Amino acid sequence: MASLDPLQSPTTAPSTSPDRDGLPGPVRREQIHRLIDERGFVQVRELRETFGVSGVTARADLDALETAGAVQRVHGGAVLARGSSGQPMIESSFEQALASSVIPKQQIGSLAAGLVSTGQSVILDVGSTTLAIARALVARQELTDVVIITNGLSIALELEPAIPRFTVIVTGGSLRPRQHSLVEPLASSVLSQVHADLAFIGCNGVDAEHGVTNINLPEAGTKKLMLAATTRSIIVADASKLGQVHLGQVGPLRSFDTLITDTAADSAALAPFREAGLAVLQPQHTPS
Repeated sequence: MASLDPLQSPTTAPSTSPDRDGLPGPVRREQIHRLIDERGFVQVRELRETFGVSGVTARADLDALETAGAVQRVHGGAVLARGSSGQPMIESSFEQALASSVIPKQQIGSLAAGLVSTGQSVILDVGSTTLAIARALVARQELTDVVIITNGLSIALELEPAIPRFTVIVTGGSLRPRQHSLVEPLASSVLSQVHADLAFIGCNGVDAEHGVTNINLPEAGTKKLMLAATTRSIIVADASKLGQVHLGQVGPLRSFDTLITDTAADSAALAPFREAGLAVLQPQHTPS
């Protein structure tokens, strides 16, 4: 697929634009979301010119993004959605996420690593929480003959000191610098050929009704591939992500076996997930 040119300013936008009629709607909306992330706003007429779509289609795309909570519609276009704090709801970089909620991530990482046994195969999704799992796995010196498959370059480097106790496989794919992750195209080149015992999958939101979701569509697509390549799928999410819903659907709760979270998640927040049939793990708690 040809790369998309960035939107030009209103004063320099061309009167004609490349024919983008063949671009799938979900891909087009992900590109629109990325542009709004980068610029803070976008106008309907710019989307018409850039993507070669009608005004009706451009407005429908923005409406869909607003419904998903990714943007806020304004006259003539859309801006970034704002949360209760008034700040734009945008994807944090890997480094930003790594610096936040350090203790909850360590708690989740330790619990998750405790589920892995010698001789098992494990899929580790990209993210700062799954990086904590990788660190906890490396620290378990008694753990051997474990195969770990990941699409996170930072996670692969974190696991490197454990070789040859661990075999580390990095998926193919296109590199997303913001998360140092590998996504489609070609991410399925490895994931379609393996079936792991466990998959630890991160997210930006987990909700009883809408399931597991992610801000970024390519990331969500790769997580879906992971779901299809494992026997047991485990959600890892700190308390701040409970009840949140984002643009890219990873899967319904019934696709997962267990939710691992931190001590900040109270019983009321966790009740809907238990009612949906998920086992819930927290520090100092036993599976529900």
